[in-house]
Amino acid sequence: MPAFSLEPEQAAWCAGLRALAAERLRPLADQGPPGRVNRPLLTELGRLGLLRRLFTSTALDLCLMRESLAHVCTEAETALALQGLGAHPVHAYGTEEQRARWLPRVAEGSAVAAFALSEPGAGSDAAALALRAEPDGLPGDGGSHAAGPPLRAEPDGPSGGGTARWRLTGEKCWISNAPEADLYTVFARTTPGAGARGVTAFLVPADRPGLTGTPLDLLSPHPVGTLTFDAVPVTAADVLGETDRGFRVAMHTLNLFRPSVGAFAVGMAQAALDATLAHTARRDAFGGKLRDLQAVSHQVAEMALRTEAARLMVYAAATAYDEGAPDVPKRSAMAKLLATETAQYVVDAAVQLHGARALHRGHLLEHLYREVRAPRIYEGASEVQRGIIAKELYAAPHATPEAPSPHATPEAP
Repeated sequence: MPAFSLEPEQAAWCAGLRALAAERLRPLADQGPPGRVNRPLLTELGRLGLLRRLFTSTALDLCLMRESLAHVCTEAETALALQGLGAHPVHAYGTEEQRARWLPRVAEGSAVAAFALSEPGAGSDAAALALRAEPDGLPGDGGSHAAGPPLRAEPDGPSGGGTARWRLTGEKCWISNAPEADLYTVFARTTPGAGARGVTAFLVPADRPGLTGTPLDLLSPHPVGTLTFDAVPVTAADVLGETDRGFRVAMHTLNLFRPSVGAFAVGMAQAALDATLAHTARRDAFGGKLRDLQAVSHQVAEMALRTEAARLMVYAAATAYDEGAPDVPKRSAMAKLLATETAQYVVDAAVQLHGARALHRGHLLEHLYREVRAPRIYEGASEVQRGIIAKELYAAPHATPEAPSPHATPEAP
């Protein structure tokens, strides 16, 4: 399917999602406390079958879903996206037992999931994370801490459980849905000094002893907090994927969700653009309508141009992911970078064209202005995306200069 064209069925589905968001999700979002997990909203997302689609949709469908919800209700979009981000590693790398225990509850909205990667000293540089997974004593040895390298997870029957155990010690910060989530995908260092190669992903239920958290009060109204791990016990049965291969779990998840962060941004940009079109068409100014001023109409045209360009890049990146293209990391980074930077520009321009009314608490654009800033930082800041793009470009075969011919004539100085 061409990345620049949606089938009629897809367009109709998006329209239906926008209608559902306005009729059934927006009222629940308005009743929820800012900065807290809105469980009634999650339950309704589950009842509508949207959370279940997180585990059955293509990357393009995920983008269409996020864009459509964001256009009408950013809180519903964020609640859905955070469920997907936190639970996708379980879906993609979990054991049968892990999936059976958690995914049905995530899909119905009764269990809240979270993705715990960032730390106070390892935000953009995710490979530098320092949360320690220290080897613990085996059952029956009095709980003494073993010396030497980390224990490896040895299978113990068909469940995949094992006797290897660790204790998680350290802190995570800026974790969406923390500290209210029911399960966390936690990335911890199992091999010191190994960089990205020494990280393991664990599925950690929120009721594990030693796990506590504190909510953070941020500009955007998302539920975000810190997590403190005080010798939190985990076993081989909690590992997602393979020991010391957790960075692969993180990157696989982010490659899927980065284009859909772009879709979230496109939905916000479109909402701001629609509001601006309506406002400038009816607002009287200087003997006519605001839209009659060339400076205004050209600004609106630029907003529309950038929004559509970002949308097309998001769709192209999602299609590349679905088709298993080799350049998914580059396309995902490009899509997130362009879309989030575009949304910031469009929302800011919309505020300017609306004037002081857009700054009133509760105005759509006041809400979008607070919402739009965070996506340029989370899941890899814009600067990180540029670094990924450059790395992928230079790693491409054509980026390696050909060796000069021995018969070539040197250029004159």
